[in-house]
Amino acid sequence: MTRLDLVKYAGASGDFNPIHWSERIAVGVGLPNVIAHGMLTMALAGRLVTAWIGDPAAVVGYSARFTRPVVVPDDDEGVELELTGTVKAVDDEGDSARIATVAITAAVAGKTVLGRAVARVRLPV
Repeated sequence: MTRLDLVKYAGASGDFNPIHWSERIAVGVGLPNVIAHGMLTMALAGRLVTAWIGDPAAVVGYSARFTRPVVVPDDDEGVELELTGTVKAVDDEGDSARIATVAITAAVAGKTVLGRAVARVRLPV
């Protein structure tokens, strides 16, 4: 994630809070630097699941807690958001429908940035 990604997300979401683009303001309110939008971080983690299942409409539920801000440096490299997912359960819902529960891990430099991130996904029949 780069500062350019934050600017693009701000434009798309309408969230122009200066903590997402102004180092002076971010540091002034006690943050270490500019931070990524929490919903952008959550969306990127959700994209892991939709890429795996191949159909965004198959996601029937998704939740997460924000545990640590994602600090985005002012350089061309940005910060790497490390994402993994593990299928924790597959439940039969009747009528041949099966729902997978996917635990998502989102981290930066080995430190968790989303807690209790879980998606429920309808599996193809």
